[in-house]
Amino acid sequence: MTRLRLTMAIGAYDHVRDLATGAVRCEGVDLNVLEMPVEEIFHRFIAHRQFDVSEVSMGKFSALRAAGDDSLVGLPVFPSRMFRHSSIYVRRDSGLTDPARLAGLRVGIPEWAQTAAVYSRGLLQHRYGVDLSSITWVQAGVNQPGRREKVALSLPGGIVVERRPGDTLTGLLVDGEVDAVLSAHAPDCFFDRPDVITRMFEDSREVEQEYFAGTGIFPIMHAVAVRRDLVEANPWLLSSLYKAFIEARDRSLARARESSVSFWPLPWAASHVREVERVMGTEELWPYGIEANRRTLDAFLQFGLEQGVLGAPLDAADMFASAVDDLFRI
Repeated sequence: MTRLRLTMAIGAYDHVRDLATGAVRCEGVDLNVLEMPVEEIFHRFIAHRQFDVSEVSMGKFSALRAAGDDSLVGLPVFPSRMFRHSSIYVRRDSGLTDPARLAGLRVGIPEWAQTAAVYSRGLLQHRYGVDLSSITWVQAGVNQPGRREKVALSLPGGIVVERRPGDTLTGLLVDGEVDAVLSAHAPDCFFDRPDVITRMFEDSREVEQEYFAGTGIFPIMHAVAVRRDLVEANPWLLSSLYKAFIEARDRSLARARESSVSFWPLPWAASHVREVERVMGTEELWPYGIEANRRTLDAFLQFGLEQGVLGAPLDAADMFASAVDDLFRI
């Protein structure tokens, strides 16, 4: 039997590792897996379609789908999920410890459509009552100048985004030209100038747990997408990939729960997993699929529409292949 040869670009996640190494086989497929930084993956795939299967930013993927681009089919596989209270950076001398105080200030972002920034702005608006139009948004590369938006935007009235292509958010924050930075990637000044720059929530875990308990939202940063022409030519492909991702994830979770040997270079790793299960529930610690993630997906798409990342309303079923959720049961 001839196997389909595909190239997949994805980050070096433990819950994808066994698929990347071939320990988990994808039925009917030989995968050439490229592991690289996600920023490079997104640029090469979204702008140039250099891979057959790729990790994708939820912000950019949803923006493309809302704009009518259906060249990619989403798999409801979510390799990266991060609460984003920890992604707000401020100067230590600012006294900014309450997100509500960002109203009327200048806030830096790497891209308006960056997924982390979408969630962070959703936090500001819906959790802390901040009118997003009261903020002057400053767009620049985090640590390198020249970064630009990769998708078209439909910014709401009153939203002002000041483009600073020749500057960096690191420099602007250190110099006090912005009051805060919302960024998935920590600015260099957070590490280089810890005497000057800090996170707004220096210990964000407690507030993030409270957020999950109150909303049920476990923010999804990235998904996986497949070129539509491949899916149409091989209708079985999505289910094969989905099953393989699930098996790789389940193997990773089993390693994380193991208490007889140290698969992770950390003390008390298994007890940490038990604590996370206590807080978030044990039914599905890292869920894939549309319905298992409906609350988070609906919240993200609402935030994206309100913020002009999406040019039209979108449902999760418009982004992801829903048929893969219906795996057979014995």
